[in-house]
Amino acid sequence: QVQLVESGGGLVQPGGSLRLSCAAPGFDFRYYAIGWFRQAPGKEREGVSCIKPRDGDTDYADSVKGRFTISRDNAKNTVYLQMNDLKPEDTAVYYCGAARTYYYCLDATQYDYWGQGTQVTVSS
Repeated sequence: QVQLVESGGGLVQPGGSLRLSCAAPGFDFRYYAIGWFRQAPGKEREGVSCIKPRDGDTDYADSVKGRFTISRDNAKNTVYLQMNDLKPEDTAVYYCGAARTYYYCLDATQYDYWGQGTQVTVSS
């Protein structure tokens, strides 16, 4: 079953934490990069974090370094995004994507498959 399903979004106060999950049945992590992207109203979709095939090397946007951590559970075919110290500017719809072929894994144009998104709202 080729699909991506995000979960874990919600409303949180500044400084709070959320953990997003991306269930990715049918995607072999030896061949697919998995990325987290976000899109705020009126803005382009931007890369947040990604994890590369096989070795699991990771990349992060500068804006989230030190606050967000991407990880994967190969047995569950699930990728997580732990988000700490959330800020209002993190508010967006967060999407999970899968890329079979990519040049730069934070580039949304490289991704072939997308989930439906989960809303993250950080508000005081």
